[in-house]
Amino acid sequence: MLLISTLLAVLLYLVAATLQWTVLKGNKRTSGFAVRAVATTAVVLHTFSIYHTLHQPNGINLGFFAAGSLIAWLVAVIVTLSSLRQKIDNLFIGVLPMAALAAGLAVWGPELGEPHLYRGGLIFHILLSILAYSMFTVATFQAILLSRQDQALKQHHTRGLVASLPPLQTMERLLFEMLWIAMGLLSASLITGFLFVDDLLAQHLVHKTALSIIAWLLYAVLLWGRLLRGWRSQRAVRWTISGFVILMLGFFGSKLVIDLIYGG
Repeated sequence: MLLISTLLAVLLYLVAATLQWTVLKGNKRTSGFAVRAVATTAVVLHTFSIYHTLHQPNGINLGFFAAGSLIAWLVAVIVTLSSLRQKIDNLFIGVLPMAALAAGLAVWGPELGEPHLYRGGLIFHILLSILAYSMFTVATFQAILLSRQDQALKQHHTRGLVASLPPLQTMERLLFEMLWIAMGLLSASLITGFLFVDDLLAQHLVHKTALSIIAWLLYAVLLWGRLLRGWRSQRAVRWTISGFVILMLGFFGSKLVIDLIYGG
């Protein structure tokens, strides 16, 4: 069942992304409801796959590909639910193929890391970290979409992508709403990490922590610039993507090294 559910999730993710691409290109025969229905079905199947990938007889598997699949699943959930009240359906084009790739690698990719038993406080820290990374991922996709929209408007291209998006001011507001939520989650993650991780040096987490703090500082400067200097558009996009690259390097880069060298 794991292989079947994962395969169906991958296929439906790609179908939903393709349908949304046709909508972007002006195909009026495909409704937003149909795209969201296919995406939701893929998320449900991915949920089954995630559960059986993470839960192993000797603990919870949070290896490199399993953690990537979990974050991609959560990103897909956030975007799918948010699309019910905000016009962000075009994020499906980037988010869903990413979720399809992550789901496939978690099942058919090489096994990295070993399952562990985690105590309550540490599980809370891990959950907050994954939520933070997921929200920053969504915000980064939103930033890329905002950048494309801003460039198109400057070149007076008002069809296609621009015509399908909310006004630029609304897109910016959505981006910073996501960033504020993600920043709160990252702050809580860092605090709980210092509280519940016993020995950062022994667990080879110094680089991950340091890079996470650097990313936190970058996002803090961005939000400060937004509040006091009115930063927007391309400047906001550059800071958002820069922080995301550092954050993902800290999480996935450190995790890959730990799983390959120390076995998870």
